[in-house]
Amino acid sequence: MPKLQTNYRWQITSLLFAATTINYLDRQVISLLKPTLERVFIWTETDYSHIVMAFQGAYALSFVTFGWGIDRIGSKIGYSISVFIWSIAAMLHAIASNAFSFGIFRALLGLGEGGNFPASIKAVTEWFPQKERAFATGIFNSGTNIGAVVAPLLVPWILGHYGWQAAFLVTGAIGFIWLIFWWIYYESPARHKKISAQELVYIGGLSQSNTESAVNWLDLLKRRQTWAFIMGKLLTDPVWWFFLFWLPSFLAATFHVDLTRPSLPLIIIYSSATIGSVGGGYITGYFLQRGWSVNWSRKIAMFVFALCIVPIMVIQFASSLWQVIGLLSLAVAAHQAWSANLFTLVSDLFPKKAVSSVVGIGGMAGSLGGLLFPILVGSLLDTYKALGSITTGYNILFVLCGSAYLVALLCIHLLAPSLKQTTA
Repeated sequence: MPKLQTNYRWQITSLLFAATTINYLDRQVISLLKPTLERVFIWTETDYSHIVMAFQGAYALSFVTFGWGIDRIGSKIGYSISVFIWSIAAMLHAIASNAFSFGIFRALLGLGEGGNFPASIKAVTEWFPQKERAFATGIFNSGTNIGAVVAPLLVPWILGHYGWQAAFLVTGAIGFIWLIFWWIYYESPARHKKISAQELVYIGGLSQSNTESAVNWLDLLKRRQTWAFIMGKLLTDPVWWFFLFWLPSFLAATFHVDLTRPSLPLIIIYSSATIGSVGGGYITGYFLQRGWSVNWSRKIAMFVFALCIVPIMVIQFASSLWQVIGLLSLAVAAHQAWSANLFTLVSDLFPKKAVSSVVGIGGMAGSLGGLLFPILVGSLLDTYKALGSITTGYNILFVLCGSAYLVALLCIHLLAPSLKQTTA
């Protein structure tokens, strides 16, 4: 193939990566401040689970709303609205005075953050050919991990020098800086002045008009392919929320990790997730380049990733902090590799005009799972904390998390056995 005159699509990926990093930085702040806020506001584990649930419920609603809206108004405007709302919400946490007000601001944060993935997946589908989408998704999705790595470095430092309120203000303000670059540099491929004709043809930018009318949701919900994505998100997203919101306190409770200082264990764990996200996207792209079918490329890779998460079931038998870090690092890396391919399934199964809507529907399902799972988490941990054995509660949760991905892959295979794109 002749060399492309431009590779502007990778600059688009960098914008998506930056936004996703900010997205996860903002949502991760509260988990790192949890021990401090528990002392200040006298929270129980159940109180904290309710705050997490407020975010998850709003996030579910936001996911499906932005999914519907972005297929109609486009990624540029939709993403801008999303980032503006969540950045304001993140900063408002600084004036919270009790668990209820934290819940209100977490809900507002969720209402904004739900636009991140529908907009990003829509942009990747428009800007990349099928064989590169999983890799591009893996790159921007690695921002979830970079945000989780930056947070343990930045938040404790701000906490120690300026207090917990400043941690919310500083991290929330970063989104407004990103908005300037997004508005200047992003446009759909067909209208972008910096893309060459060769690159436009290469990415398929002329094959489907971005102005096609969006599909009807009821029609989408009748399709098995939609339910394949829904089940994948419903069963595995709660595991990632558990990793984000409870791993810091698990390490603090079990191994006395000090969350008021930059935490090397958390940095290692979330850094490994970055490798998994990019590597997981690259692997399926490599299989496709070798002539494998989309069906085999995605499912074989996702089966391997699912197996890599199973070992967290034996964390209860680990005798040292570093053994636990190794098992958790493997699990979060495998989750992000899984996630990059799960999101890419949508563009495998649906035309461009339906991608954001399906991502929104599936994302809502994943968020509802994430909304219900904290009820179990909070109840288990409070029960076993009262018995003097909170570690037992965590062990039960790790068994549930370790088995979720194999069940999810079975559901995906039964609902979409050949990964053939549906017409819409």
